This record gives sequence, C-alpha cells and structure tokens, in this order.
Amino acid sequence: MTRPKASQDFAAGSGAVDALLAALEHPNKEGIQLLRKAILELDARIREEVKWNAPSFALDDHFATFKLHPPGKIQLVLHTGAKPKAARRQFALQGEQGLVKWAAPDRCVVNIGSTDAARDHSHVVVDLVGQWIRQLSDRPRPVAP
Repeated sequence: MTRPKASQDFAAGSGAVDALLAALEHPNKEGIQLLRKAILELDARIREEVKWNAPSFALDDHFATFKLHPPGKIQLVLHTGAKPKAARRQFALQGEQGLVKWAAPDRCVVNIGSTDAARDHSHVVVDLVGQWIRQLSDRPRPVAP
C-alpha cells in the first residue's frame, strides 16, 4: 500500500478526499469508497475532508474517520472530534453484529474487514453511524468511574 506523501496538498472538502483516494493504493479501496458514499448519503449535513491523512466525516466537528493502516482491512473510527472534550460520555451502539471494538467510552472502531464485507454490512455500518450522530447531539451522560 502506498500512502500519499505528506507534502501533497489536500485541501478540505470532497475534492480533497477524491484526490487522496485516487492516490491511495489499498487492497480494499473499493469497499472504502462504497462505505464513504453510503455515509455521505445518510444525512445531507455530513461533510467530508481529509483528516489524519484519511477520509473523515463531520457535522459541527469530526465524528468518523477511516483508519487506512494497516492496509489489510477496512476500519472506521467513530469518535467525538479532533480535540478532547471536557466531559467524556458513554456511547452505546445497538445491532453492531460483532463489528465494534470500544477503545474508550466515547470512541470505537468498526472493523469491516474486506470489500466483500463492506458490501455485506454497509447497511449495518450506516445504521451504526446514524446512531453515533444521534448520540452526539444528546445531553452528555457522565462516564462511571
């Protein structure tokens, strides 16, 4: 897999994501593009840009970013933005079908695997992203110590 050089100029916006993906060599690039399209179709407010050298989705702040490395699988990190929040909160996802690994109460990784798995589970991934978006606007629930 080849990563675009950090010196390449990727401006914010879908054009930048198009450019990043055009330069990306990844065995599951087709699956990444399929999920990208499905996520963008979920809600007209969603915008995308390159963040952390990967396609990232945002409303008021970033909430989901593809993890392109290691290149053998497709992973989507659901999070609460680029900067830590003062009050961490507990998120929950229903119907995850074993795809989700929690990294923190307010951050998880959706492990999709391959392009074939992306085709098979795109509806699940879109549902998980939708649940995440709804929880972003909910009142914070403190994380138990």
